[in-house]
Amino acid sequence: MTAAKDIISPMGTGSGAYIVHKTLESNIADYHVVSYNPCRTLFPLSLFLLGRFRRAGLIHTTPDYAFFHARKNVPLIVTFHNYVLDPFMRDFSSVLQNIHYQTDLKMFTKLGLGKADIITSVSQFTADLVKRELEITNNIRIIYNGVDNCLFTPKKQKPNSKINVLFCGNVTRRKGAMWLQPIANRLDSNIIINYTSGLRTTSNMVNHPQLHCLGSIPYQKMPLVYQDADILLSLSVREGLSLAVLEAMSCGLPIVATDCSSMPELIDDGKGGFLCPLGDVDTFTNKINLLAENPQLRREMGDYNRTKVEKMFTLGQMIGQYKKLFEKVLSEHS
Repeated sequence: MTAAKDIISPMGTGSGAYIVHKTLESNIADYHVVSYNPCRTLFPLSLFLLGRFRRAGLIHTTPDYAFFHARKNVPLIVTFHNYVLDPFMRDFSSVLQNIHYQTDLKMFTKLGLGKADIITSVSQFTADLVKRELEITNNIRIIYNGVDNCLFTPKKQKPNSKINVLFCGNVTRRKGAMWLQPIANRLDSNIIINYTSGLRTTSNMVNHPQLHCLGSIPYQKMPLVYQDADILLSLSVREGLSLAVLEAMSCGLPIVATDCSSMPELIDDGKGGFLCPLGDVDTFTNKINLLAENPQLRREMGDYNRTKVEKMFTLGQMIGQYKKLFEKVLSEHS
C-alpha cells in the first residue's frame, strides 16, 4: 500500500475495543492506531485534530465519536464493540452516564453512522440491538473478536486443595461486581474468587476470606492468570463479545456466565459451561460449586471451549476478515 492507503484508527485507551484495534495494528500493514486519553471526549471538538497530519486512505474507529474523525472523500468504517445506550442499561449506569448516553453520546453516534460507509459489529446480538434501537436499515457485517490461541493456551493443572475462580474486568455494576460478595458467601469453603481491578477501576471489594484482589494485570501477563484458574466467572449484564471469556476459553477453562447479550454466541450451555439468569446468585453459586466438585467436568468443558475457539474465534480469522474488508474498500476508492 502507498501512504495514501494508510488505515487510520483513532481510539480512546483503556477498553477492550482499544486492545482489538491495537491487535489489528500489530498484524495489518499500514494500519495505525492514533491513541488518545478518554478524557478528551469531555471536549469532543478537540478530537477533530487527531491524526489529521497523517494521509489516510481509510478511517476505522468506533461509532461514538466517528463523526469527529470523518474526512471528506475518505471512506469510514465503524465497528460496534458494544452498545449501552438502550433503556435496559439505565439501571446499570450512573445518573451522569445516563444523561450523557441519552443526549450528546446518542447524538454523536447517530452523526457518526451518517458518515459511515460500512458498519461492522463484533456479535450478532450487538448488531441486532443497534439496528433496532437506532433504526438502521443498512446491513451490519459481523466480524467476531479473535484470540491468539498460540498465546492463550491451556496449562496442565496441578492438584490443588483450592479451586480458583477468576473474575476479570472493571469492578462495576455493568460487570456485575455487586454480586461477587453474595456469591462468595454461598460458595464451598475451598473456593476462592480472584478478581482483577480492570483497566479503569482500582477499588477493591470489602474484605472477605474468599475474595482476593489481583490488582490491575498487564495484558501480557493475562495468559498466566487464566492458566492458574480453574473456572472463569462472568457476571456482566452486557458484552459486545467478551475478550476475557474468549481468552479463558482458549486457555481451556469452563465458563459460568450471565445468560444475556452475546454470551450465548460464545458459551454453549451445558457443554462449555453454564449460562445463568441475570443476577441469580443462587444459580451462579450452584454451578460454581458443581464444577468445583467435578474436575472431569471442568476438563471436558474446557476442552470443548478450546476446540470452539480454534474453529470460530482465532486471531487469524478476525485479522483475515478485517484485512479483506479493508482491501475491498481501499480498492473501490482508489
